[in-house]
Amino acid sequence: MEFNRNQYFFLGAVILFIGLQVRMVSAYVLTEDATRFLAERAHVSASAPEQALVSFSSETGLLPNKVIRPPEWLGWCLISIGAVLMLHSLAMPRPA
Repeated sequence: MEFNRNQYFFLGAVILFIGLQVRMVSAYVLTEDATRFLAERAHVSASAPEQALVSFSSETGLLPNKVIRPPEWLGWCLISIGAVLMLHSLAMPRPA
């Protein structure tokens, strides 16, 4: 399937708005369920303090909510990609 002008414009607008959101919000706090989901599927070797936290959380079932802080460049990157896609859509021929 080949993208047409409208689909490029829509994709660019969505990516642009996601980039704006990433730039406006400094940190995302995950819910307890999302934190537990990531903790169960993470296959990272844990250091001693993290092992104590994991053992504590496995005994009590509680995990501190994970905080995600996206880098500053990510928002700018998404904004620029979205803008380029939108401008590219305007340069394409109109659908018939």
